[in-house]
Amino acid sequence: MELIFLGTGAGVPSKGRNVTAIALTMLNERNSIWLFDCGEATQHQILRSSIRLSKLEKIFITHLHGDHIFGLPGLLSSRSFQGGETELTVYGPVGIASYIRTSLAVSGTHLKYSLEIVEIEEEVVFEDAEFKVICRELDHGILSYGYRIEEADKPGSLDAAGLSAFGVKPGPVFKELKEGKTVMLENGKVINGSEFIGPTKKGRTIAIFGDTRTTPNELVIANQADVIIHEATFGAEMGDMAGEYMHSTTLEAATLAKNAEAKRLIITHISSRYNREDNRKLVSECREIFPNTEIATDFAIFEL
Repeated sequence: MELIFLGTGAGVPSKGRNVTAIALTMLNERNSIWLFDCGEATQHQILRSSIRLSKLEKIFITHLHGDHIFGLPGLLSSRSFQGGETELTVYGPVGIASYIRTSLAVSGTHLKYSLEIVEIEEEVVFEDAEFKVICRELDHGILSYGYRIEEADKPGSLDAAGLSAFGVKPGPVFKELKEGKTVMLENGKVINGSEFIGPTKKGRTIAIFGDTRTTPNELVIANQADVIIHEATFGAEMGDMAGEYMHSTTLEAATLAKNAEAKRLIITHISSRYNREDNRKLVSECREIFPNTEIATDFAIFEL
């Protein structure tokens, strides 16, 4: 899995940062891409990345402010012209369906693929055998969500060397043993597959936040996450302004990561008042509290 940041700015774009959009690529896991938020010009940013719209499976919208949704109509339309034929699902707060349907209808846009729009009503947004996505409401003046993506645990690796010592040769029998079955070999020896499977590999957990002030619900989303993606619109010295505009500072993002016992923090949604030279200062403020902090820039890629 990889996180590709397509836009890392706050309310308005700047020369160095477009508005918010984050892609989670899962080409090995499910041959698809999920998108979190879709600010204006997201499809232009995608043209400068390795992302193919035909692989886009789901879009999760944190809230309905323009810098998080104004790129949706164009992107949905362009997907039809870029080989997108599989169903696409958009999840978001109440109002997202009206916004999308009105935009497409007024512009006379006809999609060549099936579009499902889900307005979030429950804490479990999506779940299948591979992934579970839950959400919690944040504190931003407008309904804003944080999403927690939980990957299912995976069986441990098969001890091929140990099996070879028992005279078991690679082949179809390995598959049965990998499934934990008991197998009788040609020589009559019985092998219990579960005895040759290593420890279960814990699935990864990713916490992606919409805009918010500090709120208890953040800890539910962030708890022991492998990586937290959190807004840090303002530097530590601008706590009063952050509170007034219902955003977070570097200090608050780092404190959340520390309290959540997370492994890694990536800050984004940086105010246009800060230029590229300010990145070091913003990261330094976070690292004083949570050392394993990085700052996202447009087109940055983080492996998970």
